[in-house]
Amino acid sequence: MNKISVGLIGCGRIAQRHAGHISRLGVLAAVCDVNLEKATKLGEEYEVPFFSDVDTFLSFKDMDVVAVCSPNGLHAEHSIKALNAGFHVLCEKPMALTSSDCEEMIKTAEKCNKRLFIVKQNRFNPAIEAVKEKIEQGALGKLYSVQLNCFWNRNFDYYQKSDWKGTKKLDGGTLFTQFSHFIDLLYWMIGDIAEASAMINNYAHQEIIEFEDTGVVTLRFKNGVLGTVNYTVNSFAKNMEGSITIFGEKGTVKVGGQYLNKLEYQSFEGDEIGALREGNPANEYGEYQGSMSNHDRVYENLIDVLQKGGSIATNGLEGLKTVEIIEKIYKSANDQ
Repeated sequence: MNKISVGLIGCGRIAQRHAGHISRLGVLAAVCDVNLEKATKLGEEYEVPFFSDVDTFLSFKDMDVVAVCSPNGLHAEHSIKALNAGFHVLCEKPMALTSSDCEEMIKTAEKCNKRLFIVKQNRFNPAIEAVKEKIEQGALGKLYSVQLNCFWNRNFDYYQKSDWKGTKKLDGGTLFTQFSHFIDLLYWMIGDIAEASAMINNYAHQEIIEFEDTGVVTLRFKNGVLGTVNYTVNSFAKNMEGSITIFGEKGTVKVGGQYLNKLEYQSFEGDEIGALREGNPANEYGEYQGSMSNHDRVYENLIDVLQKGGSIATNGLEGLKTVEIIEKIYKSANDQ
């Protein structure tokens, strides 16, 4: 069986992670970035063709899949172009910056009979997988409430060294770039959102970013569960915590650490969660870290789906739901 051949749009920091896993599990076919220097560097590193024009890149047909790692605000445009050019698409988070763009991506994939994968690698965190299984088994009984804490640090240099981070048009907001994975887990583990009420503010990044650096959110899920989200990128000097705590009729559990990587607390009526498999480290981006690095699992799933008829780990509809929830939160905050 031939290896899956993948082309990359966007040659920034997360693309380095993609390129490594693609080369190990499949074939990196070509790379593209509007910044020719970045495209050249990555292309020469892996000895593959490199492009600075997306349309020219998409005319290079020796690819099965296009991985979209460009800035958030370009995800929809690049995904739709790649689908129309005849490729399956793996899109980095967030799927897009509006639910209407997500819908167009889904419609295009269906029209072109191509698969649309969305990167949500935190679903593969060992502690998260174990808690999800407990919920599905009914071990927590009726769910009552959930608390999500996202306390990270993103300093001036993080934004100033980028030509798109911090902008409304291409970044979108803190919930899109830093914490969309966390919002996805609320949807995946608890369910869809009926109501959101939020307050946001920019305390420490005035004139550096065009949106909030802090937010406080209350949620009512469609199944009646109540939730809170507290988030900031003002944790002094370093990331502090990424955690989710779930309270249920028959159990309470907290997954914490800096990146939802530790089972910090559990108390169940029945058997507790045993030893967890060892997880991957956080993504390293020089001066800061991101979520756990589970992109190997993302590509393993992509290969399983395309070559063995497996089930997709995160589809377009799930990516859309994350964006819808973020839209509800920001609409509430802006209506205050």
